[in-house]
Amino acid sequence: MTTRLTVAQALVRFLTAQHTERDGERRRLIGATWGIFGHGNVAGIGQALVEYAGVMPYHQGRNEQSMVHAAVGYARQCGRLATHAVTTSIGPGATNLVTGAALATVNHLPVLLLPGDVFATRPADPVLQQLEVPYAGDVSVNDTLRPVSRYFDRITRPEQLIPSALAAMRVLTDPVETGAVTLALPQDVQAEAYDWPEEFFAERVWTVRRPGPDPAELARAAAAVRAARRPLLVAGGGIRHSRAQAALAAFAEATGIPVASTQAGKGALRYDHPRDVGGIGHTGTATADELARTADLVIGVGTRFTDFTTASGTLFQHPDVRFLHLNIAPHDAHKLAALPLVADARTGLEELTGALASYKVDGAYTDEYTAAKERWERRVDACFASPDPDARPTQPQVLGALDALVDESDIVINAAGSLPGDLHKLWRARSRDQYHLEYGYSCMGYEIPAALGVKLAAPEREVWALVGDGTYLMMPTEIVTAVQEGVAIKVLLVQNHGYASIGGLSAAVGGERFGTAYRFRTQEGTYTGAPLPVDLAANAASLGMRVLRAGSVRELRAALAEARAADTPTCVYVETETSDTVSGAPEAQAWWDVPVAASATRTPAVTAREQYERHVSTRRRHL
Repeated sequence: MTTRLTVAQALVRFLTAQHTERDGERRRLIGATWGIFGHGNVAGIGQALVEYAGVMPYHQGRNEQSMVHAAVGYARQCGRLATHAVTTSIGPGATNLVTGAALATVNHLPVLLLPGDVFATRPADPVLQQLEVPYAGDVSVNDTLRPVSRYFDRITRPEQLIPSALAAMRVLTDPVETGAVTLALPQDVQAEAYDWPEEFFAERVWTVRRPGPDPAELARAAAAVRAARRPLLVAGGGIRHSRAQAALAAFAEATGIPVASTQAGKGALRYDHPRDVGGIGHTGTATADELARTADLVIGVGTRFTDFTTASGTLFQHPDVRFLHLNIAPHDAHKLAALPLVADARTGLEELTGALASYKVDGAYTDEYTAAKERWERRVDACFASPDPDARPTQPQVLGALDALVDESDIVINAAGSLPGDLHKLWRARSRDQYHLEYGYSCMGYEIPAALGVKLAAPEREVWALVGDGTYLMMPTEIVTAVQEGVAIKVLLVQNHGYASIGGLSAAVGGERFGTAYRFRTQEGTYTGAPLPVDLAANAASLGMRVLRAGSVRELRAALAEARAADTPTCVYVETETSDTVSGAPEAQAWWDVPVAASATRTPAVTAREQYERHVSTRRRHL
């Protein structure tokens, strides 16, 4: 039997019948569709969403990049078992997807992109918003999505949709390959009718695999752990994707091996777990970084070992350090010339724990890192403390006020600026998914739309978007969507009058904070004087959000409590006290490579270059 539908109608109906399954948990794969309509999707996908409004929920976005961020936030909160689709018009609507797609693919998070495309039949050429490419008639701006997509296809014939849609679902549900998937849809093809086989619309369940380790690799991994005297485990985002937190805790408790965490892995163990030693790398704790410098075996689990984690190759300094990587992706498992253990994080940890049987680290090592962690926690207490409740808070004191209020059900979202560094060092994660940091792409503007996606996935929980003034100015538009749909996210808007993180980095590398502050420009071209008269609180209120202003620590505590109890989208606005260390948090505990001018006349750049060369000299190639 066949059913006559347009291509767009067939695609939407197909998507409603796709499900995932893992460990007996079944989820609908595409939970909703985000869309901004224009020519290229209004008469195709737009009409199809009206046709199937009863079974395919729709969310109206304000910015195409933001819609992808919202879908990614939803996918991460759902453990990659579910995501959203995103539809746009042709031209700028489509190219606005690129940043969000890159973020999804870098972080191995599924999202389905459905950009409109120019006419496949070319009745008029060029059409509005079409980029003409003289050397190729089959190229459009949608081709910019190819390098940031894990799967890309352009549907130029109705029957082409059948294999392409199935391939798209395969990639979205593959724990190694998943990321952004793009089906470019020419506007004429979207509206074309075709007789579809009923089997295309049958319910399908895509199993999310948990591959186990190869026995020989497992034996070598267990032998490497047994031979180590100072092992350190680095927990990455793969633990969260696999929902391997309980398996990690069992491994750490059985072996006594301390656990440090990347930005994506923080929260894999609760902050008060005896084996948790905090964040690692450039934004890590002194405890974790000192252990890393002396570790003879580094066990990576679900991490990509980026430059922030390895301190650009300067962190792991033991002369005989070896690496063991448990990762579902072979590409990551072999990094740093590691002994690979290619497997799902949960399955691999469970089998490695069993293979180690009676292994336990030396008691003196346990005492060492336990005492170091206690010292670090006292530093956190000092950063959070507010001696004068009527004074303007520092950024760590803002985090301390929130830390004192939340419980394990709250979710904290951040992505860029100086906040990620402070959070990685200081935040006390209370549950496996409370700490939601997007740092693989470190994308300014992620926080507010991602909070929308997370809240849609977990409506019963309080969701906080922690946003600096620089990030807020990048992308506040989804506040309107939150207000329109009554999604009660909480925005903590921190005003420090400039790009605090990059300003500090600029000063450190000889850039003298050029172009990083919100100040009036002088005739000499410098930026000085009073901050600009920009009122971000008034801006948020103008977009429909309830705004609570806090001028002191005391007012901040009250505002946060009021916001947490609110059942409408609410913003807490606070201006922070700044210092020479940008935020008042402990300085970086490890280096990060940002090249400094090799030739300069100004003293700050000359001095910075001397320091840079000292750090570079400590870099190692782990072979």
